[in-house]
Amino acid sequence: MISQAFVLAAGLGRRLKPLTDDLPKPLIPIFQKPLITFALDHLIDIGVNKFVINTHKLPELFQHFFGANGYAGHSLTLIHEPDLLETGGGIKNAEQHLGTEPFITYSGDILTDINVQPLIDEHFRSGNDVTLALRETGLAAQVAFRQRRVVDIASRYGIAGNFDFANVAVWNPDIFQRIPPRRKISFIPILADWIGQGGKIGGLVINDGKWFNISSRTEYLDVHRMIFQKHWKPCYVKMRDWPERVAKSAIVDPSAQLRGCTVVARDCRVRAEAILEDTILWPDSEIASKSHLESCIVRSQKKASGIQRNIDI
Repeated sequence: MISQAFVLAAGLGRRLKPLTDDLPKPLIPIFQKPLITFALDHLIDIGVNKFVINTHKLPELFQHFFGANGYAGHSLTLIHEPDLLETGGGIKNAEQHLGTEPFITYSGDILTDINVQPLIDEHFRSGNDVTLALRETGLAAQVAFRQRRVVDIASRYGIAGNFDFANVAVWNPDIFQRIPPRRKISFIPILADWIGQGGKIGGLVINDGKWFNISSRTEYLDVHRMIFQKHWKPCYVKMRDWPERVAKSAIVDPSAQLRGCTVVARDCRVRAEAILEDTILWPDSEIASKSHLESCIVRSQKKASGIQRNIDI
């Protein structure tokens, strides 16, 4: 069993702008539940009880959300990166908190219910230095995986890739000695060098379950539709009322219409005769009377009125 994880949350979320202008991507709500909490719940479900999370953009929002350095009764440490260090530099920067025991890395901006336990089992059974979760995501195929070994990444050695990295991995602490301190660097060239020097870089193909890398407003809306239409709920999410379509503190006028996959967050106000179709409201937003919104996302504390389609407000 592995008891600690490094959750990467320091990205800029550029492809999700303007949704990420004033909210880091890992904190965007999925049916009112912040995206990063799915990663934390998933890891808790497999026995992780200590978290290290890196931040960069708007770190105060992470501090406000997590409060006194904990989540669901488990230890949580936030590490701020004033200068973005990327994945490799971020791992090195967390060394003092992760110590000398193996750990899991998990991207704080993916949503998945893949079974992580077999990845951990494969790591120890094969005596790997690193074990990557691999998947046919349809997004890329940069990892060359042959006979239970990763033999190339990003074509460093001219070997064609056949799988994508699924943003979850198991690491031995030896990795810390291979990353230069205080340097902005991806872990991809670090692993590529290690492969060339005989490192045991393994992998496990995990194509079962659902896996989403939410990188556009279309994908954000599509995830909501999938959850709503297929009644999907990861087994590790223990909240009884998730997914919650309309928050208990929201005020929706009886004459308003909520159609399709519409989500109304806490403290929202939907005025008389408003019509919302496949629209997501973030906390404390307001919809004016007789407005008609279709496939829109209304950010926190914003007001919307009139006829709007396919925009972020």
